[in-house]
Amino acid sequence: MAVPVQRLVLASDNTGKLREFRALLAPLSFEVVAQGELGIAPAPEPHPTFVENALAKARHAAAASRLPALADDSGLCCVALGGAPGVRSARFAGEPRDDERNNRELLRQLEGTVDRRAHYVCVLVLCRTADDPEPLIAEGRWFGRIAPVARGNGGFGYDPLFEPADSGDRSAAQLSAEEKNRISHRALALRELLRLLRSGETG
Repeated sequence: MAVPVQRLVLASDNTGKLREFRALLAPLSFEVVAQGELGIAPAPEPHPTFVENALAKARHAAAASRLPALADDSGLCCVALGGAPGVRSARFAGEPRDDERNNRELLRQLEGTVDRRAHYVCVLVLCRTADDPEPLIAEGRWFGRIAPVARGNGGFGYDPLFEPADSGDRSAAQLSAEEKNRISHRALALRELLRLLRSGETG
């Protein structure tokens, strides 16, 4: 039996993520409301793993909104950097967060590196209540490599540098929104989350 969730608070104020989640969930008639629209401050993200941060954000948003909360923690992991930027992807070049500075820092750290393999990770957590004992957890990974130069104006984050293995040598920022929403780490994680919702599984 599917979990009857229709209105969700997204535990993020990232406009790129909000746009993608609204597009991905629209066919299923889910209403996605950003936590900032409800006056909810972001939760701290002190943890070393994606799943711990996503769970903390979902519980925080659910408690503050009294609505089911969807949180994702996502980032880019590079083989040559031992998994970095990882959970620090949004702040890789320090504060304030800035995509262009993060991209420049990534290229600096990979300068002269032959192994450019990388993958995006997305961990989604859905808490139906703040104290949900069985939150739904789904993961998605999108494999590819880091290009030597940025290309494209779409997407956000490291998309101009990330060349997905299934993109025909285009960067993620050169994909259409519709194409990215079919094959990205976030799309794969959401597909798994929806499977869990439909099946009634809880972990």
